[in-house]
Amino acid sequence: MKLFDNITGFLAVANSVLAMEKYRKPIDAARQSGDTEKEKALILEASNHWADMVVSRFKADINVINPENLPDHGPVVYICNHQSYADVLTFFYVVRKHQISFIAKDSFHKVPVFSGWIPRTRGIYIQRGDARASLKTINEGVEYLKQGFSLVIFPEGTRSHSSNMGEFKAGSFKLATKARVPIVPVTIDGGYKTFEEKGVITKGVHIDFLVHPVIETASMSRQELAMVHEKVEAIVRGGLEEILAGRASNDE
Repeated sequence: MKLFDNITGFLAVANSVLAMEKYRKPIDAARQSGDTEKEKALILEASNHWADMVVSRFKADINVINPENLPDHGPVVYICNHQSYADVLTFFYVVRKHQISFIAKDSFHKVPVFSGWIPRTRGIYIQRGDARASLKTINEGVEYLKQGFSLVIFPEGTRSHSSNMGEFKAGSFKLATKARVPIVPVTIDGGYKTFEEKGVITKGVHIDFLVHPVIETASMSRQELAMVHEKVEAIVRGGLEEILAGRASNDE
């Protein structure tokens, strides 16, 4: 039964991606013509449409805390803890005013149906353990940010599969600090219950998405930039503690 449930769930997600085919040619055409504003608008429309389909299909309950902290436009870098595959879906569902994409591990390049949409939305694959390739990725990401595109980074480097949170890797922040764009810290909790907790795709999961105030990097000193990863990690970790404490209080 577990295998059957997962197959049907994965097929539903794959079909939702296939339903996005109508956006492929317009996005590619806008990129080839150099019309970045049209490209960003199409990516946003496609991403939100896909997220709406999947959230509706799996009846996810996404609670946005402090939505007033969401920027009206990019470029920005969102920095967030990483619990599950559902974190990507949640970001696409919540961020509705400007385009976003993700820094994804290189292994996703081999995933059928999904892999093409990462670069199409201006996301980037990163090859772990290869310093030269990582530097190339950072430089590519900086160029995207300078063009006005926004990115999401999960600096733990892997999913936690739970409400636990690992340490943030300082190197993940180079994109934001080199481009001198605003950083928006985000805390997510609950997404791991959609799959990672039991190994079964689960409907009706409650996910909290806490948006922290923006951190401007443009005027930071070199010393401040060197320490910004510690500042952001403390903010995100504090948000997780706040969410968990609030949930425990409600359960009493």
